[in-house]
Parts: sequence; C-alpha cells; structure tokens
Amino acid sequence: MADTEKCGDILYRAFQTIADHHNFPRDCPSVEAGIGLISSLLSNRGFYGIVAERDGQIIGSSFVDQRSSIVGIGPVSVDPATQDQGVGRALTQAVVALCPSCKARRIMSSSSDTM
Repeated sequence: MADTEKCGDILYRAFQTIADHHNFPRDCPSVEAGIGLISSLLSNRGFYGIVAERDGQIIGSSFVDQRSSIVGIGPVSVDPATQDQGVGRALTQAVVALCPSCKARRIMSSSSDTM
C-alpha cells in the first residue's frame, strides 16, 4: 500500500504542477483522489502498472489498460522534481513494449481534462 500512496501523491503533484503552470483547472483535485485512482487501477486485473525508481525511491508510474484489442496507456506521472529527465518517456516505452504480449491491435494514449 505504501507504493499506492506514493504513486497517488506523485500523480496529484505532477498534474497539479502542469495545471498550475499553464493556468488550467486541476485534473486531480487532491492527493486522496490520486491515491484512489491508483488503487482502483491496481485492483483491476485488466490494468498493468509499472513504477520508475531512482536510488530506491519511486519517482513515477505508468499504467496500461489491456481489457480490449485497443490498448490504452495512462496515466503516466512523474515526480515534478524529476520531470524533464526522460522518466515519462522511459515509462511509456516500457508499457508499449508490454503491449505485444497482450495481443493489442492498436495502442492509444490520450490526455483528458478530467480524472
């Protein structure tokens, strides 16, 4: 559960940082909402999640929705202190690499204005 809380906190702070920087409404309203989203993804057998670590600390996470032949990637979130260092790209590449094993015909990644 500690990983769920850490990933939820990172999700909240990552999306908060981007929204505040661009003066957009926040997608994730609270840390608790971020933890709830991560928890729901982890409890669904159709989703697969990975984390990025540096020096033993979680710095990001990414998920892939494998419930159909069109695979969805996301959310991808990276701790604001480690953004712009290729972590998000590495997370995305890692989950894309998993997609052939789930027999995906198409891979989709999208951004939304609500969580």
